Order: sequence, then C-alpha cells, then structure tokens
Amino acid sequence: MAKGIRDKVAIIGMGCSRFGERWDAGPDDLMLEAFQECLHDAGIQKSDIQAGWMGVFFDEQSVGKSALPLSMALRLPNIPVTRVENLCATGTEALRGAVYAVAAGACDIAIAMGVEKLKDTGFGGLPERTKGTFEDLWLPQNTAPGGFAQLGAAYAARTRTDMADLKRAMAHISVKSHANGALNPKAHLRNPITEQQVLDARMVAYPLGLFDCAGVSDGAACAIVTTPEIARSLGKHNPVTVKALQLAPSNGVELAHGSWDGSYTLTTRIAAKRAYEEAGIRDPRAELSLIEVHDCFSVTELVVMEDLRLSPEGGAVRDVMDGFFDRDGKIPCQIDGGLKCFGHPIGATGLRMVYEIYLQLQGRAGERQLPDPRFGLTHNLGGLPNRNITSVAIIGRLGD
Repeated sequence: MAKGIRDKVAIIGMGCSRFGERWDAGPDDLMLEAFQECLHDAGIQKSDIQAGWMGVFFDEQSVGKSALPLSMALRLPNIPVTRVENLCATGTEALRGAVYAVAAGACDIAIAMGVEKLKDTGFGGLPERTKGTFEDLWLPQNTAPGGFAQLGAAYAARTRTDMADLKRAMAHISVKSHANGALNPKAHLRNPITEQQVLDARMVAYPLGLFDCAGVSDGAACAIVTTPEIARSLGKHNPVTVKALQLAPSNGVELAHGSWDGSYTLTTRIAAKRAYEEAGIRDPRAELSLIEVHDCFSVTELVVMEDLRLSPEGGAVRDVMDGFFDRDGKIPCQIDGGLKCFGHPIGATGLRMVYEIYLQLQGRAGERQLPDPRFGLTHNLGGLPNRNITSVAIIGRLGD
C-alpha cells in the first residue's frame, strides 16, 4: 500500500533568478542564473546530477519543444531530461517529477527547473492561445480576469458577503503583497501601495480592479533533490524535506454538473485534503507557519483560504481584515510578494514558491525572515475556477 512521499526526499539546493521584465536575458540566461545559485547552495558538482525535469508553459514563446534547452543551457552531462507542462502548476509538476524519481530509487540526485520568458511577446498579460478543444470549444473568447471575477461574485452570493466588504478585503490582500514584495530584491514589483489606490483603480472585470490582478514576468527557479541519507553525507544534518506533494485536476464536474456553485475551487479542496493526510497535518490553521498560494487575482487568494481549511467557511473576509495572513499575522501569506509582486513566469512559479519556504525554514530570507517557521505550504491553481489543475506541496525539516 502506498505510504506517500513524506520525508523520503530532501531539497539540498535551490536558486531563483530575479523576476521581471528581463529584456537583458533569454530563457537560457535565466535558467543559468537560477542554476548557479542552486548548485552552489547544494554543494555538489554538476556531474553529480543524474536526471532533470524542466517546466515551461508557453513553449513557443519561451524555449520551444523538448527539454533540450535545459541540457544545453546548463551543459548537463548527457543525463535524461524531460519537459513537463501542467498550466500554472507547471513548476510544481517539474519538482514532482524529480522528487518521485529520487523516492523511487531511479536516481540519487535530480534537478527540477522552471522557466518562462513572456515579456518579449508584447502582451501585458497572457499571450493569445488556441489549443484544440481545450480553449476553442469550451471557452471561446475566454479571459482569465473574467473567469475569476465570477468566482468572486459567486463567493459573495453564497456567503452573503456585501460586495463593498469583499472589495475592501481584496484591497487588503493587494496592499499586503506589495508591502511584502518591497522587501524582496528579486521581486518584479517593489512599490508599496495604499488601500485607497486599489479601490480607486480602473476596473478590469468587476469586482477585479487593476491592482487585484497579477501580471506575468520573465524568470526561472530550480531545485536539486536527493535522499535524506545523501543529504546528511553532504553535511546537511537537518535537511529540508518534502512532506507532501499532491495534484488534483478537474474531471469535468464543475463544467457540467449543478453540484458546483462556482464559489470555491473544488480541486484545491481535494489536493489539500490529500496533502494534509500525506504530511500528517491534522489542523492546518494551527500547524502551518507560512503559505504561498496562487494569487493570480486577489479574490483567488481570499477564496482558497477556505478551500485550504485555513479559514472557516464564510470566514475568509474576516480573517483577511483581521490581519491573520499578514506578515505579522498567525499564518503569513505571500511573504515574498506572491504572484502579484514577486511575479508570475508561469513555468517557474511553483518552484519560486518552494524557494521562499526553503529559505524561510533555514533562516535565510533576509529582511523577510519570519521567526521560527516549521511547516510551509505552496499552492498552484492552473486554469480557471471551472476547470483547472491544483498542486499542493508541504515542506518542512526532516526532524519535524
């Protein structure tokens, strides 16, 4: 019987490029920037890496087909490399491939890399895409802000939340992310904003205004993983380990069945339940120290707090306004600025989230450092509320 991934794989090195409008760098340069930090952090030789996974979403705009760019940019020693893509969960999917390979004994040391180079396309948001029946049949003329605006409206209707209160909570989330991003030298956006600026901003798709929306960025992030035994032999006596790594895709129920009312993300609830069981987390609101969730829009962050069982049903607005997820709150959220301000190079985002947890657990987060964190959670939501892929990872120290 499967026993899960808990403490079977250690993260011994991580790296992350600066995110933003990187006109100065191509995708190969971004991967190399992240890799150099990661390899130095791991304290191994490049020749010690035995397999690699590369995550990229918009392959045509970034690196093209195959995982060859990973092998060539890093001059890897002809080891097996695999390209993966799973919408906004792509970076976590790359990590999942590397972690499962080590846990299975297929290799001793593996690398996961996520990269995206989007700003060269000239689009302010996501480039136009047509991918067969996935987009054209189900959601012609679809937009991401339009899809998530409906999530906010449905949430307000179910919980009987006044839209003015919802807007203020959404503004609080954006102000918090900008304040956190200002402390992060690698963040795309480092400008603090005020709640009034958020409320006065032009509307994109009601109730989402300009500051409620994350843009896209260029960037790369990577991780090197191995067994806890090898990690110890490298001098990492209490290594950071993967406690849980779960994925839940939609199966069509949200689109085709009236049992889903559009006010929550079904796959987040499923993936979170599996992840908590795998990690041995019984009370996430009490046990988690920090979280990185998929704040593609401020209302998404608010709604998934209930889906992740961090706020009671209908209680997310109150928790947000009480500062429960602020930097000095009980569970700081997006302490690095999140998608909103660190940035959202799609293929790299999941690994960027784990990078922040990894730094925080080792007391290496600089001005952003939190006091004595123990367990961190990352969450990606790829797609729209009515059909998506969710990943949830929980990271901690081996002894915990």
